[in-house]
Amino acid sequence: MNKKFIYIVIATLLLIGGILGYNYYQKIFGKAITEKTVLFVHSTDSLLDVQNKIANFSNHPKSFLLVAAKKKISKPKTGRYILKEGMSNNDVANMLRSGNQTPTKVSFNNQDTLEKLAGRIAEQLETDSISILNSFTDERFLTTNKLTRKSVLQICIPNSYQSYWTISATNFRDKMLAEYNRFWNPKRLAKAKVLKMSIGEVIALASIVQKETAKTIERPIVAGLYLNRLKKDWPLQADPTIIYCIKEIKGQDYVVKRVLTADLQIISPYNTYKKKGLPPTLIAMPDISSIDAVLNSEKHKYMYMCVNVEKLGYHAFARTLSQHNRNAAKYHIWLNKQGVNR
Repeated sequence: MNKKFIYIVIATLLLIGGILGYNYYQKIFGKAITEKTVLFVHSTDSLLDVQNKIANFSNHPKSFLLVAAKKKISKPKTGRYILKEGMSNNDVANMLRSGNQTPTKVSFNNQDTLEKLAGRIAEQLETDSISILNSFTDERFLTTNKLTRKSVLQICIPNSYQSYWTISATNFRDKMLAEYNRFWNPKRLAKAKVLKMSIGEVIALASIVQKETAKTIERPIVAGLYLNRLKKDWPLQADPTIIYCIKEIKGQDYVVKRVLTADLQIISPYNTYKKKGLPPTLIAMPDISSIDAVLNSEKHKYMYMCVNVEKLGYHAFARTLSQHNRNAAKYHIWLNKQGVNR
């Protein structure tokens, strides 16, 4: 066998070895992820599940298990991970081994009930709605913080909060409490003190204001009107509290487009037509604008309000009963024309 042939064989083997080595290197350290994406790894997911999840945006999905085995990863850590374009399987494996997940924003707007809030949060976190509901209604937590099953909703201020997707239901609840305590800073507490109202009372009134008008610009006026009634020891006679009473009887999905005279006779501590003062707790979750509307209410002499049929979405305010009766008559005629009976 001549030397030339031997050299050719050796060169061929080296070339083949180089190609195989390069391919092996590429599968492990080469660019695998083809686009930026969010990878959710649930607590029940296996490495095979992860491989299947990245298959649609990876050049070498089948090599992921090989890399994981090399790194002796038996189970990926639960989390929400941001995979960037150009990441290798080695990068992905290291991320899942360390649990280096990226925080997410958890947001919610006004929720009428704790059950609805739990459902909204569960859509954004790994935990389920039942766990969230149970954490907020834990008797020890309620007692420690002087809350009840009906008032605990007040610690949730509608906003966006940064959190890890894997946060437990209990830790999420505690985060809401911490944010609530931060929200009630010395400035807001001082304003509540001037009104001679507790935090719970401010929020209870804010929840009525929230339900009365969707127009942020109107909320300080509405808050001022109800504060005028409280100062004169008048019943609030707030229709949103009647709707709250009806839904407690009929269910949260029951639609109330019109409050009837018979509804005003409902026996409930939340019926502000029969009971003077504020309801025992909030009737829904108010947002920041409604809370601040109470703390910074407009000073005026309005005592009555009614839907403004000439500017739908807004209210017609009145100082006297005779003025209010004229506004109310227009509203009832409009309701009848629209065929709104309930």
